[in-house]
Amino acid sequence: MKILVLNGPNLNMVGIREQGIYGNRSYGDIVAYIKEEGTKRGHEIEVLQSNYEGQMIDWFQKAYFENYDGIIINPGAYTHYSYAIHDAIKSVVTIPTVEVHLSNVHAREEFRHKSVTASACIGQLCGFGEFGYVLAIQALEDYKAKQKA
Repeated sequence: MKILVLNGPNLNMVGIREQGIYGNRSYGDIVAYIKEEGTKRGHEIEVLQSNYEGQMIDWFQKAYFENYDGIIINPGAYTHYSYAIHDAIKSVVTIPTVEVHLSNVHAREEFRHKSVTASACIGQLCGFGEFGYVLAIQALEDYKAKQKA
């Protein structure tokens, strides 16, 4: 599969910011891990990060026009209020999307408990750190296999 991994605002600061929540692995280390795990499973993985909502929306459209098979998104803070990203996910409805969060957002501040983007996705994973991205790859594999059956 050809999978696009999109990371939202401040995720490039993982390993620096709030290490008690996000750990001390650098963003570069996490990206390398995602690519390595995806490649082991025979997938083509592209990982992108932006602090800009419009850029993320452009990348959803890119995924559609470049025939990606799946998207994994960690929308960061956009999770809680970006109806524009929700609509971008819905606009590429033929591409299954999985939402991932490094931390367990439901065990954190109340404002983090609500996701306006998750309802546009096939599922949400949170609290498993960078392994959540691997679980999301597995979820996409399973979803695609069931679509073919």
